[in-house]
Amino acid sequence: MHFLGHVVRFIVSAIVLMVVGWIVPQFSVGGFWSALLLALVIALLGWVIEGIFGKRVSPFGRGIVGFVVSALVIYIAQFIVGGVSVTILGAILAALVIGIIDLFIPVSAFNAAKDHK
Repeated sequence: MHFLGHVVRFIVSAIVLMVVGWIVPQFSVGGFWSALLLALVIALLGWVIEGIFGKRVSPFGRGIVGFVVSALVIYIAQFIVGGVSVTILGAILAALVIGIIDLFIPVSAFNAAKDHK
């Protein structure tokens, strides 16, 4: 993936996180820069978890394990990024909403399509 693809991916992820913050009552993001940093931290935590446990346990994986790991990553990320407040229920709901949004706007598929042109 090219540098511009990564930038677009994080901007779209930040916007999705801001929308989730607006929809989910126990999930709040302070602003765009907090959302952008949160997207970066979530991606880095996901990369570390995937490196340690493999793709089946990845927050980007499908299924119940990926969903639970995604909620845990969102919950843990609040302690790293300022301006973010999440309860456990908020992290679960945020993981659900992000999963639903990802069905309609799959960021990785968008970037993969751009890279093959």
